[in-house]
Amino acid sequence: MVNGYDARSLSLTSLNKTVIAPGPKVGSRYNGTSKVPMAKLVEDYIHGRIDIKGDFRDFIGTRTDYVTYKLVADHVKFFLTRFIPEVTIHSKKQDERIVQDHYDRGNDFFNWFLGPRMVYTSAFFTDLNQDLETAQDQKMKLVCDKLQLKRSETLLDIGCGWGTLVLYAARERDADATGITIAEEGAAYATEQIAEAGYSDSARILRMDYRDIPHKKYNKISCLEMAEHVGVKYFSRFMRQIYSMLEDDGLFYLQIAGLKAGVHMESLVWGLFMNKYIFSGADASMPLSFVVKNLEKAGFEIHSVENIGIHYSITIDRWYDNWMRNKEAIEKKYGQFWFRLWQVFLGWSVHIAAQGNSTCFQIVCNKNLETYNRKRFVGEIGMGERLNESSNNIPTEMPAAVE
Repeated sequence: MVNGYDARSLSLTSLNKTVIAPGPKVGSRYNGTSKVPMAKLVEDYIHGRIDIKGDFRDFIGTRTDYVTYKLVADHVKFFLTRFIPEVTIHSKKQDERIVQDHYDRGNDFFNWFLGPRMVYTSAFFTDLNQDLETAQDQKMKLVCDKLQLKRSETLLDIGCGWGTLVLYAARERDADATGITIAEEGAAYATEQIAEAGYSDSARILRMDYRDIPHKKYNKISCLEMAEHVGVKYFSRFMRQIYSMLEDDGLFYLQIAGLKAGVHMESLVWGLFMNKYIFSGADASMPLSFVVKNLEKAGFEIHSVENIGIHYSITIDRWYDNWMRNKEAIEKKYGQFWFRLWQVFLGWSVHIAAQGNSTCFQIVCNKNLETYNRKRFVGEIGMGERLNESSNNIPTEMPAAVE
């Protein structure tokens, strides 16, 4: 035994239990002399060159016992050949290719972890034991509350996914809602969902690039975890575009994934993995200061900012459970690679968010005009904790999976 590794079996061990079992092609990498770079371990696992024995959730929770977060040659290659071009170009053609490659994989693929609500953004929990559907419904209500969305008002939801918020706004608030997405399968699903619910007159989905949105004024605008895909290059311009489409007395709700300020090696390695395999081109996931600066430069005044990173951790934990329950169906249709890739993405991201290395912000803002009626915020919902302010059943301890 050398430093906790069993060199004879070429397997990393923990408490005399084999955790990582490598195949012959990568056996030397797991020879027990040192920890393995996380990037190498992930590549080996998703491509089937190693197996993780036991519960993957347990392994990912103790990953630092086995891995380091140093950069490897593959990182440099990816950074130069893909990351830099994607960051600097962000053309319509490139963004459509990237988005469709991800979101048009198949609605069944996403349903296997998102569940029946088909919402690919952070839920909002008022109880750590709540199921995903309840928390997503609460998030829909919270978004509309923060927007102070009223009957007959117009809502533009940019990056509407499968249309769940658009339908909710039309059905629950009697609003006239328009969703924008570039994903073909998402748009078809959303349109069908709206039609089946009987709200085609007051809710609609437009499949187009955000840069092609017809210019008109809306009472309220929302953008939930889509602005990251705009990229740093065009982020400021996107905020100005939204400003120009918002009525002077309107409200803008931005929900955006963010990162901890400063350099953190695990966050860097995780971010490069995410950009390579999951969300290519989503390079505008930045610290809060970047987002606020660009909002204010565009002419917005910040009303409230809420960090919901821990809600995201719990959301992804629920997604992970859904994914694992559907393992057999996923591998049958999409193969082991796609199952393992999303297993790593979801399992690892639970901890990244719980640690605060990645997070998510809910930002409400209005046009910074002297004539703006700021009295509208008096007595209205500000922070999401008020969603269940009378509840006394909120646990004080996190479940083991997201501690």
